Amino acid sequence: NFNVFFNERFHLPFRSEHEANTERLVTKSSSMRHMEGGWPKDVDFTEQSDVSRFRKKAEKDEDYKGSVKALGPIVARCMKQVNTIDIYEEYFEGDNVDHSSEPPSAKGLAVFRDPNEVKRTATSINWHPDPSAPVKLAVSYSILNFQDSRFANSRMPQQSYIWDVLNPNMPDTELLPPSPLCCLRFNPKNTDSLVGGSYNGLITFYDLRRSGAATSKETLPFSTSVIEKSHHDPVYDVFWINSKTGNQCVSVSTDGQMLWWDTRRLSEPTDSLQLCTDVKSNGQVLGGSSLEYNSEAGPSKYLIGTEQGVVLMVNLKNRKQNNGITVFDQGPGKHHGPIYSIQRNPANSKCFLTIGDWTARIWMEDLRTPIMTTKYHSSYLTSGCWSPTRAGVFFVTRMDGVVDIWDYFYRQNEVAYSHKVCDSMLSSIAVQGTSQQGGKLVAMGDVTGTVSLLELCESLAVPQANERKAIDLMFEREMKQEKNLEARERELRRQRAQEAEGRNKDAQDKKDAKDEKMEALLRKVDADFLAMIKEAEDDESKAAESSPMEGATQDIMNEEK
Repeated sequence: NFNVFFNERFHLPFRSEHEANTERLVTKSSSMRHMEGGWPKDVDFTEQSDVSRFRKKAEKDEDYKGSVKALGPIVARCMKQVNTIDIYEEYFEGDNVDHSSEPPSAKGLAVFRDPNEVKRTATSINWHPDPSAPVKLAVSYSILNFQDSRFANSRMPQQSYIWDVLNPNMPDTELLPPSPLCCLRFNPKNTDSLVGGSYNGLITFYDLRRSGAATSKETLPFSTSVIEKSHHDPVYDVFWINSKTGNQCVSVSTDGQMLWWDTRRLSEPTDSLQLCTDVKSNGQVLGGSSLEYNSEAGPSKYLIGTEQGVVLMVNLKNRKQNNGITVFDQGPGKHHGPIYSIQRNPANSKCFLTIGDWTARIWMEDLRTPIMTTKYHSSYLTSGCWSPTRAGVFFVTRMDGVVDIWDYFYRQNEVAYSHKVCDSMLSSIAVQGTSQQGGKLVAMGDVTGTVSLLELCESLAVPQANERKAIDLMFEREMKQEKNLEARERELRRQRAQEAEGRNKDAQDKKDAKDEKMEALLRKVDADFLAMIKEAEDDESKAAESSPMEGATQDIMNEEK
């Protein structure tokens, strides 16, 4: 054997490598709480007056002044050493690097597992909106399966959690709602407050500064809506809306209601709207399954994805016309199932993305049909979102545990990158960052309550040169094409209507001509019939006149004989 001869000839030692999966070790961060000590017996450190009196006395002591003076140069030398080299310095800052040639990739950073024994679905994920604060994400957990078999043996856990990215082993904060949360969002104006929508239709408001619980990590709702005046189905999405006080929010549910709330007074909603296709003619009431609000598109505009697959747009400034509801395509353009996610493009607020059935579809506000549709995926889609930094990149999660990343700036007919996250069905996704920064951290939740954190490569997160302009031109081109197709379809429809009208007119004319011919024939038959009757009557009258003359002639001949 050549390998044996080679190793024996050059005296190379034989080596082997083995790999094994061991049981996961759960670690816990612990710390020691330092209580103030070292005070004289006659000083009570809990009394502010005693502490201030002792400090004034100590600061006047000459030994104290000498000690501080001696420590000054030592501290200054340490600070100069620290500032000598900046280990976090970013070289070549400000240079635009082209990452388009870099192959797309992603790597796993952390996994956040539901601490409860009963594993629930991670129904929604929301990142902390303050980029300067520690990176945290709020995750709501709930079991959405009606009459799930797990309810027979145990009660459904109600906790939802706020996780710190740097500590994936234990939740940073535990929220204790009256019913499991289906959606949860940070307040962008006041990041210490959150609003959540529950499985039983309640709206709950949380203030992290006032926990109201036994431990510092547990937080009870600061206020909760009244069940009689709340939703009657699970609240599938909730959003903070633009207001002067920053206390107003809106929620949608599959009960067909859209409710507006003021978190300072949750006893009743401030406004309500029924999601009906046609208010005047008693149209179909649609159940809301997803919601989108972006103040840049208009503070009074809302997008709603329904469980019937139809997209609705609500404009409160136009409530005189169908309550401000605009219904998008209910024909071939709609989804074949519920719309699980709907979101406006961060770079172009008139363009929005919907996720449902096996496709992702891109729409424009000015059109009622989608301008772009992805190919049908091999697995059912469960959620999706845009990249906050790249205008042409969006993410879709699938039922087989795979996340697909589409890059329309690169190509529109194929997925740019697919990543196998887990074996379970993915249920939610969120990308951290704003249009100015971020875009690299992606969190995905599955039906077992596990949230996986991925870090994207530079080519999928850093905006490319002229990308926004190119994507806008592409959307505009597709919109014009769709408008031209609609105009052509209207023209063909009008031509077909005119042709049908012409055919109907010809048929009517033929029918009228046939009727006239029939009437002429009937008149001729009547005239012939009358002529025959008259001829018969004339014959009878002639016969009657000739019969007496024949009798008289016969009498004369008899007399002559």
